[in-house]
Amino acid sequence: METIAESRPQARPNGRPHGGAEAGRPAAAGSPAAQGGEYLTVRLGAEEYGIDILRVQEIRSYEAPTRIANVPAFIKGVVNLRGVIVPIIDLRVKLGCERIEYNDFTVVVVLNVRGRVVGAVVDSVSDVLELARDDIKPAPELSSSIDASYITGIGAIKSGEAERMLILMDIEGLMSSAEMGLIDA
Repeated sequence: METIAESRPQARPNGRPHGGAEAGRPAAAGSPAAQGGEYLTVRLGAEEYGIDILRVQEIRSYEAPTRIANVPAFIKGVVNLRGVIVPIIDLRVKLGCERIEYNDFTVVVVLNVRGRVVGAVVDSVSDVLELARDDIKPAPELSSSIDASYITGIGAIKSGEAERMLILMDIEGLMSSAEMGLIDA
């Protein structure tokens, strides 16, 4: 498995880590500190999602994991990452997107969530964007039958005259949910 890029949290000149968290601790979803920061942009189909850069450990090319019997369809299996067994989650399947064939752009974003290493398969990664609080709109309120609890907001990104939207994910909340069964609460 080849490492494409590696990301480590770095302190800003004011001594605070990127992403608005104090002393390296994550801010609670929805708190003012969580409303600005740097996000890794990933693609799932035509949609762009933002993942808090402080949760990203590295980005790796996709390699077929070892399948484990009797796990949900969104868990593709496990890989050995430098001696650590890492569960691999297909975010397309987990989020109910249509299935596609993996290609050369398909990558695994390796995340550190509550001290546990987890891999998330995405179609591709774009870049890292810094969003100010003013660039982030609240998550839409949807019917109670639709689970949008893992959407923390919508980022508005302006490129000249064009504007695109970035769906900001609470990746820690998603990966540590009871439904995933990966991390003890």
